[in-house]
Amino acid sequence: MPTLNVNGNVIEVPDGITLLQACEMAGAEIPRFCYHERLSIAGNCRMCLVEWVGAPKPQASCALSVNDLRPNRDGSPAEIQTNSEIVRKAREGVIEFLLINHPLDCPICDQGGECDLQDQAMSYGVDASRYAENKRAVDEKDIGALVQTTMTRCIHCTRCIRFVTEVAGVPELGATGRGEDMEITTYLEKAMSSELQGNVIDLCPVGALTSKPYAFSARPWELHKTETIDVMDAVGSNIRIDTRGREVMRVMPCLHEDVNEEWISDKSRFIWDGLRTQRLDQPYIRKDGKLEPASWSAAFAAIASAAAKSSPQKMAAIAGDLAAAEEMFALKCLMDSLGVAHIDCRQDGAQLDPALGRGSYIFNSTIAGIEDADALLLIGCNPREEAAIINARIRKRWRRGNFPIGAIGGLKDGANTDLTYEYEYLGAGPETLSEVRSGKHSFFKQLKSATKPLIIVGQGALARKDGATVLSAAATLAVTCKAVTADWNGFNVLHTAASRVAGLDLGFVPGPTGRDVESIVRGAKASEVDFVYLLGADEIPGEQFGKAFVVYQGTHGDQGAHRADVILPGAAYSEKSGIYVNTEGRAQMAYRGAFPPGDAREDWAILRALSDVLGAKLPFDSLDQLRAAMFEAVPHFANINGIEAGLPEDIGRVAKVGGRLGKDPFEGAVKDYYLTNPIARASRIMAGQSQAAKSHLGEATGTDG
Repeated sequence: MPTLNVNGNVIEVPDGITLLQACEMAGAEIPRFCYHERLSIAGNCRMCLVEWVGAPKPQASCALSVNDLRPNRDGSPAEIQTNSEIVRKAREGVIEFLLINHPLDCPICDQGGECDLQDQAMSYGVDASRYAENKRAVDEKDIGALVQTTMTRCIHCTRCIRFVTEVAGVPELGATGRGEDMEITTYLEKAMSSELQGNVIDLCPVGALTSKPYAFSARPWELHKTETIDVMDAVGSNIRIDTRGREVMRVMPCLHEDVNEEWISDKSRFIWDGLRTQRLDQPYIRKDGKLEPASWSAAFAAIASAAAKSSPQKMAAIAGDLAAAEEMFALKCLMDSLGVAHIDCRQDGAQLDPALGRGSYIFNSTIAGIEDADALLLIGCNPREEAAIINARIRKRWRRGNFPIGAIGGLKDGANTDLTYEYEYLGAGPETLSEVRSGKHSFFKQLKSATKPLIIVGQGALARKDGATVLSAAATLAVTCKAVTADWNGFNVLHTAASRVAGLDLGFVPGPTGRDVESIVRGAKASEVDFVYLLGADEIPGEQFGKAFVVYQGTHGDQGAHRADVILPGAAYSEKSGIYVNTEGRAQMAYRGAFPPGDAREDWAILRALSDVLGAKLPFDSLDQLRAAMFEAVPHFANINGIEAGLPEDIGRVAKVGGRLGKDPFEGAVKDYYLTNPIARASRIMAGQSQAAKSHLGEATGTDG
């Protein structure tokens, strides 16, 4: 290991790291603009200059490896100074150069208050400039509805270019011209189309790229910041919600190396306007075919009356995709108290059975484990649309090389679908899966020869009548190609619903005599089910419930509320504290950043109050008491940020299920990436992105007539 003397502190550092990283390991602070730990090294801002004692000039510490630093002639470690007079003057010069053309418009810049250039100019710059020449001006670029450009502020750090090329995998930004004429732009003046494009806002060290929907809305010092968990997909990205008063103003990413690193998808970032639109803020009761405002007591009385006319055999409950573990546990306890067996959390009809073991329905390799794999098979999923952050992790592994990827179905355009990495499209459906499983397909050899093969099964392959058989076939393949061993479990299920894994862990599925979602709907049409409780379940068309009495507890006026006979307004994910379990089985705690509007209440509290009226009082009066009971029932929920691993034997049990595969091709689980849940459908920003994607506005070129 190389040894360095940094500011008189002699340390040993790992091979291959940069001098900048070594200096920070020694406790020195190194300013930078272009350098970023997750991007390739550009070395073009020169803000990270340090003095290598004996060298003829300051060194760019981001672009110099510690292995290139030879010891002194007497054998002592190379001496690095990070605060010498030479370094101080160099940094002042760099800041002075950067500010030559900067418009100095901090009072009207959305980056003001959290700007790297602002901070470093104050820390390392001087209070005057020797340059009086006219500043250059750059035309603004229209790169879509999400990212606002003010390119006169750009300092050409190229972070945005490197991100879209290396991480997002959609190289839509680049540089034209040289020197003073250099400009960052899209190549053909088109809108950006990546699902991760919003991350360039965080990467930009100045105000050149800011959030267009958030523009001129608030200053950072006005906002209350709450770290919580995203629920727009099942990844469980760590986020920060910034609120002013009762309103969510923006959503930002938080660092979590094992889940989302420091990125979030555009849906997670720009969903905030949907949290304040079309909200349910008071109870409603349907009278003469029309929903009318009501009090909580009147709404509860109407539910109790309908429940009294029904019987446990004719009652059912369905949990939606955004429900936290606490309210699902409360609803399950309530249904158990009433003797109701018809419960289900698999709103899309996915054929997953918790009785087969936890390993049969979680992402066993973990998200970070993707980087250890050496072959991948996708079955009935499009990770770019279903889990953009996981897709970026797959691309990260693919860029290292020697990572064959095969795909079976799940892609709208088949082999022409851009997943941001190269893959082999093996076929569209179960027949191809059978070929690979039996070893007749050439891709089987690549899986078989891999040390740590990875198999990802999507909801598009599971939410169908033969879903259990498809899962069994995939498990058989995993066992055959040794994707499941004592030290590696490469059998993964990719979920799309934030609530799904917690619901399966809780056993929110029908028992031996219970009905699943499909059977509940069929029973409602045939009047065999006459009372349905929807806990945020909005993905089932209302007319499918026939004449059944429908109670909807949720946040938005979406499909569930349109059909409901009684509406109970609940709290959105940003307005309550709750546990969410992501697709890899990691329990994470979401915290309240705002308060529900009007008379809306936290979901567990609604169910507790309703249980009193129904004569089946739940045995807890506070959230702490509820969690204590839930932790007793499912102990691993108490291990926040931990993963209760699935057992290899679980995969073996799934493989034994067997059955007959259908012939229909696997379809993707996501029909419209931007409109997958009631919050997204209430968002004006998401509606605009959806419309742009459908009309191909983002694919227009400068040669169009």
